[in-house]
Amino acid sequence: MADTPNLDQAHFRPIDTNQLLSPVRATHAPRILLLYGSLRERSFSRLMTEEAARILTQFGAQTRTFSPSGLPLPDDADADHPKVQELRDLVTWSEGMVWCSPERHGAMTGIMKTQIDWIPLSLGGVRPTQGKTLAVMQVSGGSQSFNAVNQLRILGRWMRLLTIPNQSSTPKAFLEFDDAGRMKPSPFYDRMVDVMEELMKFTLLTRDNKACLLDRYSERKENAAELSERVNQTSI
Repeated sequence: MADTPNLDQAHFRPIDTNQLLSPVRATHAPRILLLYGSLRERSFSRLMTEEAARILTQFGAQTRTFSPSGLPLPDDADADHPKVQELRDLVTWSEGMVWCSPERHGAMTGIMKTQIDWIPLSLGGVRPTQGKTLAVMQVSGGSQSFNAVNQLRILGRWMRLLTIPNQSSTPKAFLEFDDAGRMKPSPFYDRMVDVMEELMKFTLLTRDNKACLLDRYSERKENAAELSERVNQTSI
């Protein structure tokens, strides 16, 4: 069962358990970026992210929330647009993210998808989302649904984010917030707290292990081939 003729032994490495299990631990507060998916004046996805940010702060995180107002549609502006640059800088700054979308027509909103579409898979040779943690939440105007969070999970996986197992879905959100925009006590509030607690734990567990977690056989092999081609080229 150990016969692996297709394996390039030069780039195959045993798991370094010391590096994986005992990394040098950072001491700064975990940096969490929150995105929401509605521009309405009384946006329940924004109110939900505000509640989540308060809980994350209680857990010791540093939070920032991006306002999607003024963000252009993908391909309708250049990447140097100020709002695009603001979003990308925040993604680079973050170590984890919270995505919260309303459900509209059985799916996440276009506003939510626009933000995600402006986040590149590669930025200046750096993958800005890979290996970072993600929590997904949704709010609904009607009965409870999981359409939006399921879609967000697919996108998180595509962006190579470590999407935590727990999630939050709040139905009839208009009943769950008071006139001041604060979320009322309820099992839905408690679930949101659970999700933020889990996000913090996963962020603290993984943020210092990114170099080890993202070190892959296929990429070591590919990078070595590219280096060899560049070094051995006969003409420039």
